[in-house]
Amino acid sequence: MAQTTITLLDIIALVLAAIHFGVPLTYYYYMKTKYLNKPWNIKIDPNYQPKITIIIPTYNEAKLIQQKLDNIYEQEYPREKLEIIVIDSASTDGTPEKVKQWVMRHPDIKITLLQEPIRRGMVPALNYALKHVPKDNELVIFTDADAFWEQDTLKHVTKYFADPSIGAVTTCIAPLEEKDKYLETTYRNYYNIIRIGESKIHSTPIHNGALIAFRKELLEKIGGLPTYTGNNDSTPASLIAFMGYRVVQIDDTTVKEPLRCNQLRRKIRRAQHLILHFIHTKCYAKKLGIYRRSQFDNIWRIENLLHLVNPWLLIIASSLLVTSLLLYKSMITLTLLIIGVMLLLYKHFRVWIFNQLYLVIASIRNIKTKEISWAK
Repeated sequence: MAQTTITLLDIIALVLAAIHFGVPLTYYYYMKTKYLNKPWNIKIDPNYQPKITIIIPTYNEAKLIQQKLDNIYEQEYPREKLEIIVIDSASTDGTPEKVKQWVMRHPDIKITLLQEPIRRGMVPALNYALKHVPKDNELVIFTDADAFWEQDTLKHVTKYFADPSIGAVTTCIAPLEEKDKYLETTYRNYYNIIRIGESKIHSTPIHNGALIAFRKELLEKIGGLPTYTGNNDSTPASLIAFMGYRVVQIDDTTVKEPLRCNQLRRKIRRAQHLILHFIHTKCYAKKLGIYRRSQFDNIWRIENLLHLVNPWLLIIASSLLVTSLLLYKSMITLTLLIIGVMLLLYKHFRVWIFNQLYLVIASIRNIKTKEISWAK
């Protein structure tokens, strides 16, 4: 006979679910209402134009690389202060040939093509490219071949580096397509608000590989890009934040990326990298002897909780409800589960649940493989 009273398992599940949803929602509204629209406490100079090296890692990007180079070529920035390095990791689709063709048509901009004989992964490739950056170039920008900038993006990014406290800058990111096929716009809008809010407090621990700009001297101080996560954005940026510099996501330019058909794999791989990032980066900063206590520590603790612990609260709560239903056949438990399933019809709820599942799957995959190389 079905019970009509709430069980102890139901109560524990509801408490865990309340924590799981309550903490990130509270954090989101705190960032949105208190910090999102606050002015930057940064010296911003639109006339600041340092020398820049833009590094593009490629692997089988023949379809996009010339469009990407055109996109950089159209930037409203002095050509004599701009250099491009394309580091190709043994592409098999003719990507290097496409780059060479583009170079022949654009002799007025400095571009270097580096070719690796074997594919070792993005971070080793970028570290190799860093060795070819001119000594007098102040900034290094990493960008993906499928990331497209607005014409004034470089002007917006560089003006923040006029403040000596800024160590790294990333931008907002949005899907190139108008149709939100993978709910990417909903996902990005939510996290862009949080990242900008964190940046206005001090720094954000999560950055976008579509465009991440660093002071070259700070990359040198941390010994280049660490290899333990496989990412070229969040980990080096957070190491610089642990040094006491600010690493920020700016709010006045947006980079757009096409939604490729392998979104699921990309998101799980990205989640794997972020989990490794939160497990190891603060300890690595202390190991390097660069760690300095700052407001960034408070942000780091919250994001660490949200990425490493919070997804599992959802799994435990769901498992407790299912167990309760099987053991006690409670109508209340069944109702709670039905409500949870029906909430998936709500776009924002669905995006959140998917993101939590990516983190859980990534945690499990990290036990078997770290997947440091990126795949097509």
